[in-house]
Parts: sequence; C-alpha cells; structure tokens
Amino acid sequence: MAGSSLLTLLDDIAAVLDDVSVMTKMAAKKTSGVLGDDLALNAQQVTGVRADRELPVVWAVAKGSFINKLILVPLALLISAFLPWAITPLLMLGGAYLCFEGAEKLAHKLLHPNTKKTTTVQEQNQLSTEQISEFERKKVKGAIRTDFILSAEIIAITLGIVSTTTFLNQIVVLSIIAIVMTIGVYGLVAGIVKLDDLGFFLQKKTATLLKKCGNALIYITPYLMRILSVVGTAAMFMVGGGILTHGISYISKWIDELAFTATFTPVIGSTMQFILPTIINLLFGLAVGLILVAALFLFKKLRTS
Repeated sequence: MAGSSLLTLLDDIAAVLDDVSVMTKMAAKKTSGVLGDDLALNAQQVTGVRADRELPVVWAVAKGSFINKLILVPLALLISAFLPWAITPLLMLGGAYLCFEGAEKLAHKLLHPNTKKTTTVQEQNQLSTEQISEFERKKVKGAIRTDFILSAEIIAITLGIVSTTTFLNQIVVLSIIAIVMTIGVYGLVAGIVKLDDLGFFLQKKTATLLKKCGNALIYITPYLMRILSVVGTAAMFMVGGGILTHGISYISKWIDELAFTATFTPVIGSTMQFILPTIINLLFGLAVGLILVAALFLFKKLRTS
C-alpha cells in the first residue's frame, strides 16, 4: 500500500514537472520578442558610465530587476485571481509611459540638439565621487523603472499562457521565467558593455588571429553602442505601441488582418507578416508618445501662465 502511494506521488510529481516544462517552453517562446527589445533597451540604458563602473551598474540594475519581478509575480497572481479585467489597463498605462519616455528623449534631441550634459566618460573623470554616484544612481533608477514595465509585459504574457492551469503551476512557471529572463538579459548586457575590454585582452595575445579579433572588437564596439542607443529608443515605441495596440481590440484586429493580407503579397509576403505589425506598433507608439509629450508641455504652459 505504501509502495503504491509512493508511486502515485512520484507519478503526480512527474506529471506536474512535465506540465511546467511544456508551459515554460511556450512562455519563453512567446516572450522572446519582448526579450530582444528588453536586451537592446537595457543595454542602451546602462551605457555611458566609466569602464570600471560598468559591471557594478549592470549588477545594480539586475538586482532592481529581480526586485521588480519579486513584486510583479505575486501582484500578477493576485490581480489574475481577483481583478483579471485590470491587467490590460495597467499594462496599457505602462505602455503609454514607455512611449512618453521615448518621445521625450527624441523631442529633447530634436529641439535641443546643442544641449550638452555632463554624462560622457571624459567628463565623469572630472566629477567628484558624490557627483559620479548621483549620475550612476539616476542611470540605475531610470533603467529599473523601464525594466519594471518590460518585466510586467513578460509576466502578463506568461500569465496568459498558464492562466488555465493549477495555481502551483502558475507560481512555478512565472518564477522560472522571471529568473531565467533576468539572468539572460543582464548576463548579455554585461557581455555587451564589456566587449571593448575583451578586445583589449585579445589585442595583447601573440596569435595574429586573436589580435585581429581584438582590433575588430575595439573598432566595432563604439558603433554597436550607437546602434543600441537608436534601437533602444525604437524599442520603447515598439514595446509601448505593441502593448497599446493589443489593448485596443479593433486596432489589434486591423493589424492582424493587414498582416494576414500581406502574406499573399508575392516574394515578400511571409516577411511582411512579421515586419508589418512591428512597424505599425512603432509608429503608433511614436504618435502616442508625441501626443503625451505635447499634452504635458501645454499643461505646464497653462499652469505657469
């Protein structure tokens, strides 16, 4: 009897682990698009600090990201259990904020192209320890704030996949996704920001091939960082716009129909099916962001007049 009960227990555990494994794979696949945007955006957010402070800053943001998910996972489970209708509106508020933040950054660059902030590495070397700490604190705070919204979308997507399963499975899958995504993103971010150091390391090697690889890394790293800056800003509009369009049913339906129609276009049909929604989300996010920036500007003007 005891042996039979033990076998039943082991069979139940195996079934649970199998369900968790399948749902975790599905969630990882569904959130991979957000992961790409998350990587570009966070790599861009933590660049611009001194080389000896890059990893501490990345680690500080990673710790903040873990805290974000420690808050978001129980919160998502509670909202799903008691206020399931609130998930979409809350996500849309976060998406609107991302669009606003991206548009504000873009508007500042366009309207004040000659404005120079003391944020370059050379200028940081001339700052006091307290000023450098304050600069890094602002960097970390901004990156953690952005990570909160991106993490919320990842948790929401995962919750949508596991919503019909048991509460235990929901907790396990959400926890696994939260941990794996955070380690994956910030591990890659740490690797990206230290590419130039790897180049200098390889440059000192005696092997010609390694030296050439080192020279290539040193040469391409500044360009990669500039690309990440552009991609990171674009990711704000793509992620924010995507959240907003998915939350507005008729826009989401129109995008799906447009993408489906594009599949019948000769040669580029299948490619456009993936690219078109991304472009629409980006443009929608940009439009919403600019409207919010303009509204805030007018509000400030009216308030001071």
